[in-house]
Amino acid sequence: MAPRSADRDRLVRAGLYAGGFLGPFGGSITTSMLPELAHDYDVTVNATSATITAYFIPFATLMLFSGTLGARWGTRRCVLGAYVVSFVGSVLCAVAPVFPVLLVGRGVQGMANAFTTPLLLATIAATTPRARLSRALGLFASLQSAGQTSGPLVGGLAAEATWRLAFVGVGVAAAVLAFVGLPDTPERGQAEVVRLRSAWRPEVLRAAAVALVGWGCLGGLTFLVAFRAEDAFGLSSGQRGLLLTAFGVVGMLTAALAGHAVDRIGGRRGAMLGTVASAVPVLLVGVLPWLPAVALMWALCGFCAQFVQVGLNTLVLTSQDNPAGAVSVVQAFRFIGTSAAPIAFTAPYHASPVLGFGIPAVLLAVAAPIALLRAGRARVGP
Repeated sequence: MAPRSADRDRLVRAGLYAGGFLGPFGGSITTSMLPELAHDYDVTVNATSATITAYFIPFATLMLFSGTLGARWGTRRCVLGAYVVSFVGSVLCAVAPVFPVLLVGRGVQGMANAFTTPLLLATIAATTPRARLSRALGLFASLQSAGQTSGPLVGGLAAEATWRLAFVGVGVAAAVLAFVGLPDTPERGQAEVVRLRSAWRPEVLRAAAVALVGWGCLGGLTFLVAFRAEDAFGLSSGQRGLLLTAFGVVGMLTAALAGHAVDRIGGRRGAMLGTVASAVPVLLVGVLPWLPAVALMWALCGFCAQFVQVGLNTLVLTSQDNPAGAVSVVQAFRFIGTSAAPIAFTAPYHASPVLGFGIPAVLLAVAAPIALLRAGRARVGP
């Protein structure tokens, strides 16, 4: 077979990173269109929030195993197949005549994207020189942040005409990514050697615990920051939304910088730096009486979160034993932490804002040192 042209290689490489945008974008796209969904399907707004749950439950659950399954079945084959399934789920959402069909379509989207994120990360690790890996992961993380931040915006704009257009857009993006394809990676007979238990080693579970706490106490606090903005400063819904975007926008703009830093200090130190350094701004969000200072601290949390994400991904992807499975476990626990945050921190916040933000601050300060410093000689990466 003739070698690909340089232009084709650049296009495929761009598609590899663009895939990081699709999953978070598709997951968050219904956030701002819930009233329109309620009107069109004659259900309550509370009921339409199930469109978010229907996506993230299969997404996080399957991600516990998707990396290992993808390594066993073939990374490239699984990712391209996931794009096709995502296209099918998006079309189902776009044409759904009744609300239950929309929920099924959202579930199909979540199942598909459970295979894209960890396998794209594994492909980046397999095709990037080790010295530049964290920078590449930082670029991927920035596109994930862009997808998470822009999803509600695009969904809301589409709903001005018809919310179905948003799903058409997701479907078209998935189809284009499937057409562009992925870089070739060596297979190395993985179908015979990769086992699920290889992704559940103690050192991987320690990294997963840091992901659960780190992301649950950072990105997972979005709802708590919204409570604080309304209770302490009386912000409207639009003003609260603008405040909340500071986390994602700063994360998107600084992820590459975090990647450069992690290339120098290593994934283990990068993850610990991100979690420990974020403890102070998280606490200050809950106690500062001046809104600009709160916004600045929340933006700083977005910067610290990139060290957590890039550091942990670097840590597990430099493992020689099933890196795709390991990173899928870590990513799954990241989203589990985000989902668990409202359950864990709402009651303490209503008792006292200091308590509501103080508990996650303490967890951030102690979780990574306890989990990662104990790794010793068994640690996954640098």
